[in-house]
Amino acid sequence: MILCIGEILCDMTGSVQSGKTVYEQNAGGAPFNVACAAAKFGAESAFVGCVGDDLMGTFLERFARAQGLKELYLRRDPRRNTTLAFVSLDEHGDRSFCFYRKNTADYHLPAVPEDLLGRAHIVHVGSLMLSERAGRLYAAELMRRAREAGKLVSFDVNFRSDIFRNTRAALKVYREIIALADIVKFSEDEVAIFGEDYVSGFPEKLVCVTFGKNGCEWRFGGKRHALPAIDVKPVDTTGAGDAFFAGVLSRLDGTSPAQWTAEKLDEAFAYGNVTGALNTLGHGAIEHLPSREEIARRL
Repeated sequence: MILCIGEILCDMTGSVQSGKTVYEQNAGGAPFNVACAAAKFGAESAFVGCVGDDLMGTFLERFARAQGLKELYLRRDPRRNTTLAFVSLDEHGDRSFCFYRKNTADYHLPAVPEDLLGRAHIVHVGSLMLSERAGRLYAAELMRRAREAGKLVSFDVNFRSDIFRNTRAALKVYREIIALADIVKFSEDEVAIFGEDYVSGFPEKLVCVTFGKNGCEWRFGGKRHALPAIDVKPVDTTGAGDAFFAGVLSRLDGTSPAQWTAEKLDEAFAYGNVTGALNTLGHGAIEHLPSREEIARRL
């Protein structure tokens, strides 16, 4: 089972209609996206997160309960509002974010029950919580617990410059968290931020690097291999990286690093390339996730 912990929020995607900007409400949050996508791709997945006791929180709770998750631990916080991310799309479907996130609910997370942690094989941790001291302490303690329990720990860098405004301080925090992970995903832009030497310095970790329309690359055990993307015309790239990572993790769930041959990793990353690309063909991070039948036709 893939246990995902971290932010769940509302993506408010803007479009201009009759001269006015209109916002469409969709469920989002990187680790929540991964949990929902992994479930749709056939893996068992669970999610732990927090929303406000408000209209948005009610929407997200109802949505989450309809996603086929194996288990859902969603705290309703009566003192904080649900986190919002306002999303702007350009003519190529590429997105930019503006977060409504001052003392909101996403990083006030419930403790992960010991029995739930015990049932997981991969523990996937979101990064937005790292912007707050409480979230940093929570992430580090959870990842240490998972490692001590013999679980594989997964982490998506998912660096947001409008949240981590002091890049130098943020990189220090990130490096401490990355040290606790077994599987780490970077985008091409994040490799530039952290530095190629740093990203290449983890032969014992599985490092995933995404290049958007140019595919991805895995690095593990001193080896590396790039795989091309499939050709699609994106409508909305929101959640594409999460759909990619869910595809990879769903293929690795139940396996150990000793089983990660080049052939196994190629299969998992080719699957992720397809899931990520197909998810860009509709609006929203979750609503247009491809079915297993659609994925099989493009592999």
